[in-house]
Amino acid sequence: MTDAAIDALPPVQREAFERAVRLNWWQIGWVASIVVVMGLAMGGSQAMKTAWVEDLLAFVPPIAFLIGARLERRAPSAAFPFGFGRVNGLGFFVSAAALFTVGGLLLLEAGRTLLAQEHATVGSVRVLGRDVWLGWLMVAAQAYAAIPPLIIGRKLLPLARMLNDKLLHTNALMSKADWMTGLAGMGGVIGLGMGWWWADALAAAIISVDILHDGANSLRAATAELVDGAPRKLDDAELSDEANALHRELDRRFPGARVRLRETGRLIRAEVIGPLPAEAPDRASLWPGDPDQAWRFAQLSFTPERR
Repeated sequence: MTDAAIDALPPVQREAFERAVRLNWWQIGWVASIVVVMGLAMGGSQAMKTAWVEDLLAFVPPIAFLIGARLERRAPSAAFPFGFGRVNGLGFFVSAAALFTVGGLLLLEAGRTLLAQEHATVGSVRVLGRDVWLGWLMVAAQAYAAIPPLIIGRKLLPLARMLNDKLLHTNALMSKADWMTGLAGMGGVIGLGMGWWWADALAAAIISVDILHDGANSLRAATAELVDGAPRKLDDAELSDEANALHRELDRRFPGARVRLRETGRLIRAEVIGPLPAEAPDRASLWPGDPDQAWRFAQLSFTPERR
């Protein structure tokens, strides 16, 4: 590894990063198989179509993470003198935007179906010489589609917290939405079999609302990072507790100065505007939170205030 964005990680976090890379490759393989299975069993079910589109969307976070991971290994160049540390934040924005946009579109489609009172039908297929209700194949496909995201999401979440990686966290949220989609989709298909025409579209609407909610929170946090907003929480668009505590510590150590914090990917950078200190302090000594997370405080710069 030649890029400071990766080299600067402590050994524990670097190992977590490599594990995340391997998991994302596994995830792409599983998602590809799920898309094929769900496409073959989809039929005319609105919930199945919604789940299939969401499964396609599930490609975005792991691909964005892997592209970002490759770029982060590159050394700074004349064209990119600050390296590629912010590419993770760009991937977070792309994933959040996709999550929010598709959630909104799927909700509109489900609402249109309910308002139009469209009655979806689930027919039968011939399997080994027997007629089998297609709904059972849909339920089996949904059950298969729910298992890998449940496992992968549970493995990604602690890595996202260890690395404070919002892109990984969005990926874990997507995995959560995927297995919830499986459960809701099974309920919708079974409801169709019982003659409840609205069950399928209602299940699709419930799935869409969950996607839209997660997408909105992620999009707010991603936008704030791209416009140099103050650091946000990993799982919310509110200001980070660690960043607030760091701001207070810098205010205490440098009275009369103005402090500005921003986030670039996993890292926090601070600028102190005011009188220059006689001696630059050690960044780790200024970190007010968990010492194991002090690596996130990547830069402290001092700028004289203009007269």
